[in-house]
Amino acid sequence: MNTPMRVILIALLAVSMGACSKKVKEVSPPAVVATPTETVAPVVIDDGRYDASDLDSDACLRQRVVYFDFDKAEVKAEAQAVLACHGKYLKDLPGARMTLEGHADERGSREYNLGLGERRGNAVSGALQANGGTAAQITVNSYGEERPTCSESSEDCWAKNRRVEIVYTKAQ
Repeated sequence: MNTPMRVILIALLAVSMGACSKKVKEVSPPAVVATPTETVAPVVIDDGRYDASDLDSDACLRQRVVYFDFDKAEVKAEAQAVLACHGKYLKDLPGARMTLEGHADERGSREYNLGLGERRGNAVSGALQANGGTAAQITVNSYGEERPTCSESSEDCWAKNRRVEIVYTKAQ
């Protein structure tokens, strides 16, 4: 290969690498919410989950748990800002995928709680899609009462178990 051809190939490579660079926008963090919040640690790639290191750079993306009232599947107003942030993230990165894991407290039958966890996951999915995410990016799973974060029989503990966890996963 002659020298001018090498120079042209190197220039094309440099231009294409520059065109693929990612621009990061700074977003101010949302107002502090008085509801219980929980931060889920970044997930690792080895078990098929998404490398969430870029998710931790934005305060609203670090909040990956949405809490619900007793026997309800409506997304609270306090969670709207966080879901708007996640929806924008999905819109900005069409290759991003997430699983919404719906949970319920121990009260109610197993079947009812599985259904309630699914309704909660679908409510969060709807809010994410309204904010820019697509149905193809979101999977909903329900665990009902099977994976509690707290095992005491008290209102405070039950409130922690009525949740949807947002878990970013690798694109298939």
